[in-house]
Order: sequence, then C-alpha cells, then structure tokens
Amino acid sequence: MKKQLLSFWYAIRGIGGAFRTEAHLRFHLAAAVFVLIFAGICGFSAERFAILLALIGLVFALELVNTAIEHACNAVTRDFHPQIKLAKDLAAGAVLAAAICAAAVAVVFFLNAQAWQNAAAFFQANPLTIIPLVVLAAVCVLFVIFGGKKKK
Repeated sequence: MKKQLLSFWYAIRGIGGAFRTEAHLRFHLAAAVFVLIFAGICGFSAERFAILLALIGLVFALELVNTAIEHACNAVTRDFHPQIKLAKDLAAGAVLAAAICAAAVAVVFFLNAQAWQNAAAFFQANPLTIIPLVVLAAVCVLFVIFGGKKKK
C-alpha cells in the first residue's frame, strides 16, 4: 500500500513541477477554467460537460507527456540531433493536434443560438458577475506569465 501511495505522490509532484515550469500547461489550465465557467453559464448538458472534461484531460495528459519527452531528450544530450528534434517536434505536434480538436469542439458547442441566449440571460440576470470574471482573467494572465519558475 505504501508503494502505491508513493506512486500517487510522485505523480502529483510531477504534475506540480510541470505547472511550475511549463507556461503552455498553465495556459491550458486557464483556458480550461474559462471553458468550464462559460459552459455552466451557457447551460451545457452533462454530456457536453463530460466531452469538454475528457478533451481537457487529453490536452493536459499530452502536455505532460510532451514535457517528459523534452526532459528525457535533454538528459541524453543538449547537442542538436535530428532524431531528438523529431521526437520533440512530434510530441509537441500531438499536443497541438489535441488542442486544435478541443478548440474545434468548443467552437461547435459555444457557437449556437441557444448557448448565446442562455449566456445573455445569465448576464442580464447577474450583471455584476462580469467583475469577478474580469478579475479572474487578470489573475489567469498573471498565472500564465509569472506563475512558474525558470527551467534548469
């Protein structure tokens, strides 16, 4: 049991380390927060929330794999090697492909009349909610830009 708990601790520590060093991961987190907030405001169904969560998880997981590949390659050599460049580029491409697909699904989900009507009704009934959303946006920008530490 101790070994399994340590495995979870190592995984959590790895995720935390990635958030500290990877601005792209912090950006994906900030975007995910707003996607989920606006999905709630637009009144998305449980199925649409599940699809969004699955896509968010996929992008996060691929970003972590990309980071792991970059670190492993850098541990082997810092010199240019075409195979290492290809491995890094392919891993980054996997993240990009998943992010594009996730964004396309979000566009399909959000760009419909019912979602806009629900959002308009929400903000009309709760006009002051724009203030915490703007503050959250500012905090997210700062988190993405300054939330990490320099890579070693």
